[in-house]
Amino acid sequence: MADKLTFALVSPEREVFNGEVDQVVVPGSEGEFGVLPNHAPAMSVIKPGALRVIDGGGERRIFVNGGFADVTPEGLTVLAEEALDLVDVDAAKLEQDLRDAAEDVRDASSDAKREAAQKALERLEAIKAALG
Repeated sequence: MADKLTFALVSPEREVFNGEVDQVVVPGSEGEFGVLPNHAPAMSVIKPGALRVIDGGGERRIFVNGGFADVTPEGLTVLAEEALDLVDVDAAKLEQDLRDAAEDVRDASSDAKREAAQKALERLEAIKAALG
């Protein structure tokens, strides 16, 4: 039995993570699920939230938005539409961005602009929730 899980997290911009870890907790569309070494094959759509990479007693939290997770005998691959390391998030700036986005929703001059502003606001709210 292998003691480490091979894990790769890729976004359109770059490979965010590639290495051996103890466990990964994925925010799947049907709920969070943990992946350990020798996990049964599975596939899941990703919902916006914190993907948690656990290794050696430490935990790294990465906001993922969209995409899918693929568990195979070789390990776990997550292809995310967006991935943002939560240690890089400035909480004060996030709060200001949330206020600005809520204002954009209120002030939208058309349905299309309101819909775009609402989508941006929901993304920011998901990042805030992922920060815990």
